[in-house]
Amino acid sequence: MKILYGVQGTGNGHISRARVMAKAMKNRNIEVDFLFSGRPEEHYFDMQEFGDYQVRKGLSFVTESGRINLLKTAQNSVSRSIFNEVKQLDVRDYDLVLNDFEPVTAWAAKQQGVKSISISHQAALQYPVPKQGGSWLDEVILNHFAPTDIALGCHWHHFGCPILPPFVEVDEASSQFCHQILVYLPFENADDIAEFLKPFDDYQFFVYHSVKPIKPLPEHIQWHGFSRDGFKQHLSQCGGVMANAGFELASEAMALGKKLLVKPLIGQFEQSANVAALELLAAADCMQTLDNAKLTRWLKAPSPEAIHYPKVGDALVDWLTIGEWQQPQQLCDQLWSQVELPENWRKRQ
Repeated sequence: MKILYGVQGTGNGHISRARVMAKAMKNRNIEVDFLFSGRPEEHYFDMQEFGDYQVRKGLSFVTESGRINLLKTAQNSVSRSIFNEVKQLDVRDYDLVLNDFEPVTAWAAKQQGVKSISISHQAALQYPVPKQGGSWLDEVILNHFAPTDIALGCHWHHFGCPILPPFVEVDEASSQFCHQILVYLPFENADDIAEFLKPFDDYQFFVYHSVKPIKPLPEHIQWHGFSRDGFKQHLSQCGGVMANAGFELASEAMALGKKLLVKPLIGQFEQSANVAALELLAAADCMQTLDNAKLTRWLKAPSPEAIHYPKVGDALVDWLTIGEWQQPQQLCDQLWSQVELPENWRKRQ
């Protein structure tokens, strides 16, 4: 079987899921080519496991100070000439196109009649899972941004729907430091983050951000550029995670038993839906602004029990090789049977 795997590169969550799948496919000697879109080629890092991968511009959202700018997003999308990228990509030599919310490969497969399967968190939002704040435009984007023949979604809970558990691979630390906090708020202004954390000098904050603050930092705030190994180490050892409401990092935090404080990217439907799910499951505290009072309460909260999700990537690759792609329910049931959900989650359907 020869597979083309298209991955949305705007956020690191899609790439993290692709890493899990790349490892599983390599273990089963499946021939796969990767294509990433959504960020400039020079901004990808630690991509060795994807081999000689391709990069396209694709489509992505323009953000400013924690909020999506729809006008600039529309202008940026038109200027990127995605129509030419779709037209120029030949996928007819592939048996299957896998897709993680990546538009170029999805539309190329659709136009050229090649079978396509989406593996994404966005696909789960097509089912009656918790959502809030959606509009008709959000539904259009959800259904037409990266259309595929078969949609396999993943979520923290099945909510009574045929969706998969999260694709999670984490490194558990031998020790945890409760007063160390990992901060990943890539859409926020760097100086705003530093000013927000400045009063809480009883804690150590490890901030990962592409831009450094202009003002000098106090000793209890350590600033880091993007580094996968450093990020994973701080994630495994920290006592809590403060982040936007993206799916994959929250999944990793749950798998490690880390408390969560999330601030959704305003105007991003997926993150609003994630907040709805997190609040229903009582799995995180949420703030709409950089709220000092909420941070004060959250820092004093205890850590939750870890949720041990199964090896979804391995099971999914086995399912793909069998070829009975129209029947995912058995795969979903098999994987969820291996998960011991928290007691207060078990009736959430």
